[in-house]
Amino acid sequence: MTELPLTDRLRLDKWLWAARFHKTRALAALEIGHGRVRVNGQPVKPARELTAGDRVETRQQQVWRCVVVRALSAVRGPAPLARQLYEETPESLAALAAAAQARREAMEPALAIAQGRPTKRDGRELRQWQRWSASVEDE
Repeated sequence: MTELPLTDRLRLDKWLWAARFHKTRALAALEIGHGRVRVNGQPVKPARELTAGDRVETRQQQVWRCVVVRALSAVRGPAPLARQLYEETPESLAALAAAAQARREAMEPALAIAQGRPTKRDGRELRQWQRWSASVEDE
């Protein structure tokens, strides 16, 4: 595989895009604006310049991922090369595994419906009951 061109300093939104955390730079900037990305524990803006060794925390779905920046590249390359731009912390890997396990063990949403969708007969009975129910205006 070819190497990605590396730089010394790079904007946070551009790095998140190049490291394949977000599909576009605009989405990366939006997530940063919503406060879902922190650098070294601090809330940041999209134009924040990263350097190697910075600790980036980003929320993806319901899990906070924490990575340490290893290299900076302004070019979005293939996923195997993009993974070389950062190193995931053990705590983050454990949180990802726990979230995946919870998703696997979660109850199927359709099973929460005890009797399913009401039948035509159920609907008729409900309308009949509502028509003859007492109301305050009838007194």
